[in-house]
Amino acid sequence: MTDVPSILRAHAEVQHAEELAALAKTDERPRPPNWRLSPWAVATYVLGGETPDGTPITPKYLGSRRLVEVAIATLATDRALLLLGVPGTAKTWLSEHLAAAISGDSTQLVQGTSGTAEEAIRYGWNYARLLAEGPSRGALVASPVLRAMESGGVARVEELTRIPSDVQDALITVLSEKTLPIPELDDEVQALAGFNVIATANDRDRGVNDLSAALKRRFNVVVLPLPDDVDSEVEIVRLRVSQLGEALRLPAELEAVDEIRRVVTVFRELRDGVTADGRTKIKSPSGTLSTAEAISVMTSGIALAAHFGDGVVRASDIAAGLHGAVVKDPVADRLVWQEYLEAVVRERKPWSDLYRACRELV
Repeated sequence: MTDVPSILRAHAEVQHAEELAALAKTDERPRPPNWRLSPWAVATYVLGGETPDGTPITPKYLGSRRLVEVAIATLATDRALLLLGVPGTAKTWLSEHLAAAISGDSTQLVQGTSGTAEEAIRYGWNYARLLAEGPSRGALVASPVLRAMESGGVARVEELTRIPSDVQDALITVLSEKTLPIPELDDEVQALAGFNVIATANDRDRGVNDLSAALKRRFNVVVLPLPDDVDSEVEIVRLRVSQLGEALRLPAELEAVDEIRRVVTVFRELRDGVTADGRTKIKSPSGTLSTAEAISVMTSGIALAAHFGDGVVRASDIAAGLHGAVVKDPVADRLVWQEYLEAVVRERKPWSDLYRACRELV
């Protein structure tokens, strides 16, 4: 029998459909208009727990419960939500799961770039129909934001500060009046109850296209921090790498929690500019060395171990990923990495295998 091709990454509402259905079935708490779940059930879906009938709910986000509750409460009001943080703090991940739990659809997405046009937020036109019929609703091409307004759902705007400022301001009327004018048709679209917007922005991008004061007032900002401690970050990496390994069908065993801890420790020390014991100051590279990059390093290591080794992740499998994550600038970062290897990694006797593997690449 021929294998049926599988989707590499299903949308959150598809991947976790059984959990969402179990929560909806047992959720007797008040729900805001057009919400699939109550705010309490949304928090349970995101943070993990179990339903009243005992169905287990896997955690999707490992972090501060209060921050997640504030984000959910914001979406239950008429304020839009802006998730702010350095790269790799799960802003996109959290926004997708919030949209999936609230409206059952995480696909109403605007991906912000320097080339994002106003049509991506408002609407465009099917020019063939426009020429044939003239301006009409049939010739109008709705944006994800417009579709979310018409359905009472949640729209997502990724990397808001990368969008040109004049395009960003197209959101002001939508967020303040909950209305999108269509002057070509002398018409407008009024948002149904339940409509809201989740935007994400990168701390490192402040100054790229700063939000206007008028737009800032329309958002409630929730800052997502990096994990508080090594154990929390190790668990996040372990969970995501396990999920990715299963999705990619990598025939390797993720028993190497020690390797995850080493990668996370390296990243945290280089981010903080000091070793974990506080005794040695070190230089930081130009990259962010986020939790997301640690996940990438470990996933790459598993692939190497699975396809070119015996399936057990070792130092030699993660060395190349570490080098690539740290050395973004081939001159400055290379020196930082070399100094760290000699001053820190070399001095840790249990890390001798990692030192040798990394030195071979340097």
